[in-house]
Amino acid sequence: MTRKSMVKPMLIAAVLATSSAGLSGCGYNNLQAQDEQVTASWSEVVNQYQRRADLVPNLVKVVQQYAEQEQEVFTQVAEARARAGSITVTPEVLNDPEAMERYAAAQEQMTGALSRLMAVSERYPELKSDALFQDLQAQLEGTENRIAVARNRYIQEVQGYNTTVRQFPTNITAKVFGMDTKPNFSVTDEEAISTAPSVDFGDSANTSVE
Repeated sequence: MTRKSMVKPMLIAAVLATSSAGLSGCGYNNLQAQDEQVTASWSEVVNQYQRRADLVPNLVKVVQQYAEQEQEVFTQVAEARARAGSITVTPEVLNDPEAMERYAAAQEQMTGALSRLMAVSERYPELKSDALFQDLQAQLEGTENRIAVARNRYIQEVQGYNTTVRQFPTNITAKVFGMDTKPNFSVTDEEAISTAPSVDFGDSANTSVE
């Protein structure tokens, strides 16, 4: 290979190395890494909410065996589950404050409906002592714990990403590449999920399912 033919590859390598160093120095790589982490933590939030939604039909079914007359509660649970399930949870939601707010509100409605369903057990001692009900109650408690952990982790990841997007000089890089701040769960929601809601009623089982 002649000296002239070697110059071009060397120039290309130098340009690539300079570009890579430039992107790293301006915070681009860090922004990308944080963005991926936000997406991953969001997926875990969605996964845990879906896990809860999957428990609902079996939970309703066992309660109905002892409390058929509680139709209003069953209707509320069904409507809340349908509403929560109707909202698209693609990664694009992370950049849409209104979509995020709708999703969070739907999940809070689901939480409220489930609380009313679980409260029904107080009026039916035989239901409280049913082994399947106790198992489902324990699974629900474990899921609520996981939801709290996943949401708090997501909140922290978004806060870290948004801080990087706003800080100098990475704010310049973010603007150049169109990387805006992401909507987060509201402060009210954040305070509400700092601890998982209790689903322990009376003498019923109170063990989490891993």
